[in-house]
Amino acid sequence: MISRKKTVSVDVGGCKVGGDAPIVVQSMTNTDTEDAESTAKQVAELAQAGSELVRITVNTREAAATVPVIFEKLDKMNVKVPVIGDFHFNGHLLLKKYPECAKLLAKYRINPGNVGFGRKHDDNFRQMIEVAVENNKPVRIGVNWGSLDQALLAKMMDDNGKLAEPKTADEVLMDAMVESAITSAELAENYGLGRDKIILSAKVSNVQSLIKVYRDLSKRSDYPLHLGLTEAGMGSKGIVASSAALSILLQEGIGDTIRVSLTPRPGGERTEEVLVSQQILQSLGIRNFLPAVTACPGCGRTTSTLFQELAEQIQNYLNQQMKEWREVYKGVEALRVAVMGCVVNGPGESKHADIGISLPGTGEEPRAPVYVDGKLFTTLQGADIAINFMSIVNDYVDSHFNESSKNRTVEEFLV
Repeated sequence: MISRKKTVSVDVGGCKVGGDAPIVVQSMTNTDTEDAESTAKQVAELAQAGSELVRITVNTREAAATVPVIFEKLDKMNVKVPVIGDFHFNGHLLLKKYPECAKLLAKYRINPGNVGFGRKHDDNFRQMIEVAVENNKPVRIGVNWGSLDQALLAKMMDDNGKLAEPKTADEVLMDAMVESAITSAELAENYGLGRDKIILSAKVSNVQSLIKVYRDLSKRSDYPLHLGLTEAGMGSKGIVASSAALSILLQEGIGDTIRVSLTPRPGGERTEEVLVSQQILQSLGIRNFLPAVTACPGCGRTTSTLFQELAEQIQNYLNQQMKEWREVYKGVEALRVAVMGCVVNGPGESKHADIGISLPGTGEEPRAPVYVDGKLFTTLQGADIAINFMSIVNDYVDSHFNESSKNRTVEEFLV
């Protein structure tokens, strides 16, 4: 069991972040917020995929004016996910000028590096914090190395240059990010924002830098921390980089909410980043979201594609069923299923799962033993192995997680 660092608990529109709450998965839309229809649709899709918080850009007067329309559409769709407003440069103006927008949003994201310079910086930041206090809203103070407070960085670089053994420029940059987050949080408290209304982040796109900055940030404060690379990248690169960085920090007990900022492929699903976040947490044993399917990679002993096809069918089937199972079967997301391709590891892996099947490999007898709770349950063969195995899965869920099933039939799913 991972021991998580104790942080302050923050209520974000009914979703708890920090304290004893589970680590929260969140995401962000990539639609034009001025387009209420597409934005509401994507918020709903992300929420349905499992995003417990969804952030939208509020960058123009038109976008701020559209926020109430988006909420109306979400209400008609019965989507209750907390929606966060992402503000840069002109947030102080938009929050003041559009009070309904400020009232509806569950949290404001403020980047202290781009709210102005000098006295304007403090005045603009103060105005945003005052709106948050007035509306009883939490704030994420999100420092980003691409838009760091240049005055603070310049001062720290100058001070570093006077040291007998100065740090590298990158080290000073990381220190400046931590300093910006901490001093901004303290300033927000001075302006009247409660300690239980502040979440911090300090995002970079380099894995080692992210690990360092969050370790330092965790040592210096007990504010809840939002983890994530600022730009993870596309495809396997983004998934691997995010998994590498976040897993190390989460294993050390650092982090209260995560986002995997994947660049979607052209026409790709925005919901992919939600699923990756869930898989990171589930792989670490921190939270369960979907039943897990263990499947062997295949080798020369498994030249048949039967086990690959069955593994894919089972995973798709479980994902589809979870929309209904989650409502009636408590704890079903912890279900473990194994689909193996030959006798080498098949029986053993199947016994370690709740339900497992060991399919015949090349040249093996065309029989597939099925194990339930570590014991041989039955042996399947013939053309209906997939249907019969999924029927066994259905029966297991119904008998082990209570309440009557509302599932589609296996046959309906395979059509």
